[in-house]
Amino acid sequence: MQRKPDKPVRVFVTGIGIISALGDGVEQNRESLINSRPGIRKAIHFTSRYTAFLPFGEIEAGNEDLKETLNLTQIPGYTRTCLLAVKAFEEAIADSKVTPDELSSFDTALISASTVGGMCLTDQLYEDANSKSEGSEYLDAYGPGAHTLKLAERYHINGFTDTINTACSSSANAIMLGARLIKSGRATRAVVGGVDALAKFTVNGFNALKILSENPCKPFDENRDGLNLGEAAAYLILESEEVVGDKKVYAEILGYGNSNDAHHPSAMSEEATGAIRSMSEAIRTAGIRPDQIDYVNAHGTGTPNNDSVELFGMTKVFDRVPPFSSTKSYTGHTLGAAGAVEAVFSILSIINSEIYPTLHVETHMANSTDFPVTRYQENMDVNFVLSNSFGFGGNCTSLVIGKVC
Repeated sequence: MQRKPDKPVRVFVTGIGIISALGDGVEQNRESLINSRPGIRKAIHFTSRYTAFLPFGEIEAGNEDLKETLNLTQIPGYTRTCLLAVKAFEEAIADSKVTPDELSSFDTALISASTVGGMCLTDQLYEDANSKSEGSEYLDAYGPGAHTLKLAERYHINGFTDTINTACSSSANAIMLGARLIKSGRATRAVVGGVDALAKFTVNGFNALKILSENPCKPFDENRDGLNLGEAAAYLILESEEVVGDKKVYAEILGYGNSNDAHHPSAMSEEATGAIRSMSEAIRTAGIRPDQIDYVNAHGTGTPNNDSVELFGMTKVFDRVPPFSSTKSYTGHTLGAAGAVEAVFSILSIINSEIYPTLHVETHMANSTDFPVTRYQENMDVNFVLSNSFGFGGNCTSLVIGKVC
């Protein structure tokens, strides 16, 4: 039965875990961010006709290394998507010191996200789907939710479980749903985040849209020419104030907004209808004023449409646009994982009083007086961060993450 909270419930982040092209774990990722060391480079594990001339945000570890590290060498059916999810998930639960009994409690939810899921094995999927194989070990692993089922089975999760696929806003929506479950009394704890691995399926699709850059992406640069695809997994442990106890607390999920501008399957409306609404709603539900936002971790893909629309939207939400940057210039666009990855980076900004720059900016965008942060900034007063995740079809999600006082 749903419990009805007697007072507004606060949602705290008590654990974080991440693996990306910047490194394995939170500390390696932060080290790369503060040293402006991007992870976009030539791919060595992902094979495609495009790896010869396109850069990617590829994770350094290969599948066999990951299986060995996670003691999964003898367990079949784990795609790269599943392996990355387990790696980040384990760091997050260890960081939060969540016990096995707490994970198995019906009060603990698991909401993950992915766009490509097990289709990272594009060639194997083709073989299996067309009866060109005798049936591989991955037959039940191709769906976007397969990694979530693996996590639930491995860690004996019995509570509410879901997988979200809303394109590039997927894991931001997972965080929003987890926070709402806790605030409404339907859960006291939620493991939220997302994962995506590089895949031919994805690369071929984005290439068909002509939005992949042959160079490291440069969000909010006048001469930006496209994005770089990356892979990552990131998870956050969200807990109700009533169960946190004396745990370390990183930040608070204060607000969230989700909207859809219903404009185009793969582009945002020039009027930034969805972006403006999601940002405004996130700030409103956080119970703060727009001028209290200290930093915006922008969606910032490096495509002409996204960056101009997002910046225009920010000028409508804020009388004075706060410092903003795009960390996709470090990781590439990690699709379903992006919202969770950038929520982790936003939390690192808050707890370390620092802002990470947008890399590769050479020429400021024309007809704009607002420019991204292009140098690492420390000793900053970062109390409230707005993190944007805008997906295909105009599915826009914004989160407000705050310092815990």
